[in-house]
Formats: sequence, C-alpha cells, structure tokens
Amino acid sequence: MRFLIVSLSCLFLLSISQVAQADGMVVDKVYHPYVLPFEREVEWRLVSRQTDSGNVLAQRAGLGGAINDTMSLEGYLVGERDDNGDFGLSSYEVELRWQLVEQGRLWADWGALFELEKQHTLDAYEATTGFLWEKEFGRTSLTMNAFLVYEWGADIENEWESEFRLQYRYRYRSAFQPSIEIYAGEDFIGVGPGFTGLHRFSPKRQLKWEAGFISELSQSGKDHSFRLALEFEF
Repeated sequence: MRFLIVSLSCLFLLSISQVAQADGMVVDKVYHPYVLPFEREVEWRLVSRQTDSGNVLAQRAGLGGAINDTMSLEGYLVGERDDNGDFGLSSYEVELRWQLVEQGRLWADWGALFELEKQHTLDAYEATTGFLWEKEFGRTSLTMNAFLVYEWGADIENEWESEFRLQYRYRYRSAFQPSIEIYAGEDFIGVGPGFTGLHRFSPKRQLKWEAGFISELSQSGKDHSFRLALEFEF
C-alpha cells in the first residue's frame, strides 16, 4: 500500500508539472482500459461548469463499437452553449480505444486512447493521445488517465496541453459504486465524489451510468463542475 501511495503521488505531481493551459473542460469521463468483443454502444455525456463568471454547458452524443477484440471506435457530436445562451453544434470527434494487455494478465491493466476533434465552424483541430491504467485492490479499483493534447489550425494558437484524471472506486454492488475523482490541468486541481452503476437487461444489453461533482481546489473563486453520462451497450 505504501508503494501504491508513493507511485500515485509521483504520477500526480509529474502530470501537474507538465500540463499547459487547457482551453476546454478538464472534468470529463474517466476511461477504463477495456474493450468488450462485439460491443456496440450509444453514449450521452453532459458537463456543467459553474464559475464566478457564469455557467459553461457541454453535451456529447456518441455512437460506436468494437472493431476487433482489442480496439473500439466511436464518433461524437459535441454541443455547447455560447455567450448568448444559445446551444448548438460546436465540434466533431472520433475516438479509438485500444486494450493493450489481456485483463488480469499483468500486475495492472493498460490501454491507450487516440482522439481527433474538429471545430464545427473554425479551422481548429485537436489531437489527443493518452494512456489508461487500472488496478483492482480487493473490492476497490484505481483508474488513472494521462493525456497529451496538441491543438493547431488557422483559428487557434498551436500549443501542447495535457490532463490527468483519477478515479478510486469502491465496488459495493454493480448497480451502485461510489468513488473519489481527481482532475488536474494547469491552474486547475479538482476533487469530488463520483458514482457509477450498471443495470443489465440481458447478457448483451446493459445500461451504465456515471455522475460526479467536482470542486476546484487551486483557486479561491467558485468553480464547481457536475458531470453525467449514460451508456447503453447492445
């Protein structure tokens, strides 16, 4: 356990020391490094961030599935609310998850994520590469994501960014699993409770849900984020 705490602390501090200013929301989904063969899924995610300057709202709708035993491909439409309060399409995304090792074969499970995003009305692109890591300890699971992001285009400043996400989850029962979540980016360190659950309709059909409330710790002003996700697999 002491080795785990030291390793976790080193990874966390290293991630914070290397991040650059992020334009988007740091709080989002914590990815697990697993791909189920023949899985297909429909996903909806919402993130609402409340700060002293107002509220930022983003929603994401996705459709995809496994393309082989270890890779899953998914496409997203992303909508955001603008400064006038109007909600509309803001960007497109395509995401590839890759399960690098067989679950339980090594001391921990590893995966990778590759994502490409294009702004709807701007010449602006974003490419993300990251590692996904998960380890079970008794009835608890520790999941960590580390992402490196590059933005480029005529309507955006070319720059590197990075993000770090962590979820420590207690597997109380499949329908309800409480957790603690940590998110990090430059000028942002957020922590708060999270909850996940799973309801099976049949062996091949199931509904996953996630929710979390994250408060920023690195600044004195108000900065609270609420995230919600629904994922139907069939």
